[in-house]
Amino acid sequence: MEQLTPYLSAFSTVIGIIFFVGIVWWAWSPGRKQANQESAELPFDLPDEFSKDKS
Repeated sequence: MEQLTPYLSAFSTVIGIIFFVGIVWWAWSPGRKQANQESAELPFDLPDEFSKDKS
């Protein structure tokens, strides 16, 4: 079992890197551009908490 441990560690590291790269690729893919733009504008769509108009 001691001889297998380094291989399992290396395998899990490679799988982790593959998942990380996959998530980054998905997040920056051209198909997500509209959703990313909408998410980036969300804080600016909220009403101001300290506005001078107390309507």
